[in-house]
Amino acid sequence: MNAYYVYILSSPTGTLYIGFTNDLIRRIYEHREKLVDGFTKRYNIYRLIYYEEYGDVNEARDREKQLKGWRRKKKLDLIRKMNPKFIDLYDEIIG
Repeated sequence: MNAYYVYILSSPTGTLYIGFTNDLIRRIYEHREKLVDGFTKRYNIYRLIYYEEYGDVNEARDREKQLKGWRRKKKLDLIRKMNPKFIDLYDEIIG
């Protein structure tokens, strides 16, 4: 079974980024090590603070689009339900 992930990253200053991947560990590593040019590298966004797992690529893609359309407050409320202290979850996913 394939797994797909929607994730939210944060910078130390609170800038948020929402992404979608089929390999969460690899993708977060790429953000952390600034291996890909773009928004996350430019704004130092690397802390994994939220993620969801899906078995269907279309569900994950649709959820990513939905979350990107939300206002910041609604995103923060969602994060607080899973991760009330906004801790970096990277160590949790790498085992």
